[in-house]
Amino acid sequence: MSLLGSSANSHKERYSLLWRWHIDAPLLLGILLLMAFSLLAVYSAGGESLALVKRQAVRFGAGLVVMFVLAQFEPRTFRQWAPALYLVGIIFLLGVLFFGESSKGAQRWIDIGIRFQPSEIMKLAVPLMLAWYFADKALPPNFMQTVGSLVLVITPVVLIMLQPDLGTSLLIAASGLFVVFFAGIRWRYIVGALLLAAVLIPLMWYFVMHDYQKGRVLTFLNPERDPLGAGYHIIQSQIAIGSGGIYGKGWLNGTQSQLEFLPERHTDFIFAVIGEEFGLVGIVLLLALYAFVIVRGVYISLQGQETFSRLLGASLILTFFIYIFVNIGMVSGLLPVVGLPLPLISYGGTSIVTLMAAFGILMSIQTHRRLHST
Repeated sequence: MSLLGSSANSHKERYSLLWRWHIDAPLLLGILLLMAFSLLAVYSAGGESLALVKRQAVRFGAGLVVMFVLAQFEPRTFRQWAPALYLVGIIFLLGVLFFGESSKGAQRWIDIGIRFQPSEIMKLAVPLMLAWYFADKALPPNFMQTVGSLVLVITPVVLIMLQPDLGTSLLIAASGLFVVFFAGIRWRYIVGALLLAAVLIPLMWYFVMHDYQKGRVLTFLNPERDPLGAGYHIIQSQIAIGSGGIYGKGWLNGTQSQLEFLPERHTDFIFAVIGEEFGLVGIVLLLALYAFVIVRGVYISLQGQETFSRLLGASLILTFFIYIFVNIGMVSGLLPVVGLPLPLISYGGTSIVTLMAAFGILMSIQTHRRLHST
């Protein structure tokens, strides 16, 4: 009994230590397992390049540092930062339009000594700002409050669409609209917004969307219309996923990826590599890890002590879910290709740091709640 008691006490002390450092152990475990999965997948998808794996590991390390630092701040600090961060993000987005750097037909980057993509700031700034906006208001919001919140969402979304970056703009819109939804927006407003969207979609098609964006939609509806051009990515991705079967072809043994038939295999289309090499079993394992992180994030959000924390946490974790859903949907041919990485799995830089910052905020919501309740 003494040995069992000693083991239990040791586990409690380790958990207590993480708690004191404002780290949520279950959420951290899920994140680390996803990172390990990523390093295996990137090594294979990147042509067995150790240099690629090392760079990914360094980015994970930087992301963990950002997560740890942000977890030390109380949620009220993020609430104080929200307006300033949102304003800075808007200024940078305006700077992109006038002074931004172009790449592959899009003007999304700005260089101020450090070259970065300001739209990444808005992935955090928009839900922070909306949670701040509703924090002291009586909920559900009235009509004018709802209109005000939509203006806060639409402003950065339009600026990002002008770059153009339709995929990121829609996801940032979703992150803000999640806050509006959880604030208790009345259903008649939601129905009205859906009807308005139905009217605006044809107008967007003819007057807003660029030719390459229209091509992605048409390719989604029929990849065979251009099998060696716009449809090539989807066709090769579907072949890779389908050929993996139940157990996959084995790590490093995927034909579509190893023989370089599959484009963007270590970034946006890494899910196809996982499907080919690890099969249905690997896909289910990956989805289970994602589900664990999402469920933990939802639990943390529901346990938030004030409106700001609950709204912000729910938006961050559900935006994480949308990223997963959209990437897997586009790689599987169920959604149009929008150029989004698979969270914590795809090789990347800024997106990893942004995600880890969001997890740092979630950990702050959880651990500071516990500290105040003891």
